Amino acid sequence: MSNEQHRTTAVTGTSREMTRDEIADLFARRREAYEDLDAAASAADYSDDATIESPVTGSHGKADAERNLRVVFDAFLDLKMTFDPPVINGSRVACYASAAGTNMGGFMGLPPSGRPFKLATAFFYEVRDGKIVREQRIYDFTGLLVQIGVLKAKPV
Repeated sequence: MSNEQHRTTAVTGTSREMTRDEIADLFARRREAYEDLDAAASAADYSDDATIESPVTGSHGKADAERNLRVVFDAFLDLKMTFDPPVINGSRVACYASAAGTNMGGFMGLPPSGRPFKLATAFFYEVRDGKIVREQRIYDFTGLLVQIGVLKAKPV
């Protein structure tokens, strides 16, 4: 949505712009949900019409969010996400995080490898009416698969 479209929507009353403090509170809750590996709490932050884009799960909406997060949380039972403070620009938010964990629960239909991983992640969001309406996750999915032993790679 362009800035002009967003302003028009906000003026007509069909959408309420969130304050900086409301956005910061939303992302503090998300950080806690990730710390607790709480897929339900994390999924509750999405609007009913949300679009989520992920290297692992592809493009999906709120209806699949909890199940998809649970798959990741169950595979990496010791998942630790370390989030930098969010960068907030109006209704758009960017978050950098590092993720680390061990493949203890199995992943992508394969048995647990017991191998650890560590990778950098970036999340880009658009928020409206207290909810996330769009999320794009960016990280090295292939690198994750190599680290946990799903893929084999030869050193260069």
